[in-house]
Amino acid sequence: MKLSKIKEIAPRTYWHNEATDFTPWLAEEDNLAELSEAIYLDLEVVSREERMDGGRADLLCVDTGTGKNVIIENQLEKTDPDHLGRILSYAAALNANTIIWIATEFDEQYRATIDWLNRVTDEDFNFFGIEIHLLQIGESDCAPQFKVVAKPNGWQKQVKASSKQEAGELTETKKAQLEYWQHFSEYMSQNRSSLFRPQSPLPQHWMNIAIGRAGFYLSLNVNSRENKNTIQLWINTDNPKETFDKMSAKHKECSMTAISPDIDWQRLDNRKQCVVSLSRPFTFTDKATEQEQFRWFKEITEKYVAFFKPIIKNL
Repeated sequence: MKLSKIKEIAPRTYWHNEATDFTPWLAEEDNLAELSEAIYLDLEVVSREERMDGGRADLLCVDTGTGKNVIIENQLEKTDPDHLGRILSYAAALNANTIIWIATEFDEQYRATIDWLNRVTDEDFNFFGIEIHLLQIGESDCAPQFKVVAKPNGWQKQVKASSKQEAGELTETKKAQLEYWQHFSEYMSQNRSSLFRPQSPLPQHWMNIAIGRAGFYLSLNVNSRENKNTIQLWINTDNPKETFDKMSAKHKECSMTAISPDIDWQRLDNRKQCVVSLSRPFTFTDKATEQEQFRWFKEITEKYVAFFKPIIKNL
């Protein structure tokens, strides 16, 4: 077997322009998922080149786990003071809680600045410095690498703590919910889906799944009172009732064939959001049926994504 060396390729040989090449590439779901994994967040694009007084933010995203805004500023060169000023002004203008600065190289002074910002700001605010690299083995295709060079102190531990928490702080129900989603994540890691990936496990009765567009998300739910598991597509756009009515008129009948005849389109006139739900009787704490529950969640979530994602994208 022949061994080759890993070599680094200049990012601009692949992405010639930040705005027209790199930012659209990063906004693609699979590529944003790579970035999400690097910083232990679940990101979903809200808009590209978000306009505001004084400039345009490269990417405005939302952290699907918290619903809070995230901005990403891209720089296909070494860090400089101009981009540092931009990320701070954009964060203020867009009310962002997480700020991600991507560059090909971070000078020590700017890495130290990110560290300082993480020290002096409230714990609700998080700053990341990330280097983008392109790696190649022999004559193979290039592979992108997100290298985190600056992040909040104890970030990985903080994320794990927020998902697991100390056992003494959780009720028995919360402990069971956390364990259930941990087991589901383990199941999905062994039975990977090309259509979706699970969120980090949390001690709650739901797990949200990004579906590629702001204003829409999937939610997997376990209900211990009614002993049922549910998959829901939530519609929370600027005009959710109008969006729901258009989707229902055109796609409701087809969804009953593509997903299930029991799918339930709910306009929810007493609420802002609308939802499309499908449930099945299960007791989520029943270990004997846990694998069956996971198979059902995976199968139906894939059907939801395959059916609704193209529809949502083309709205």
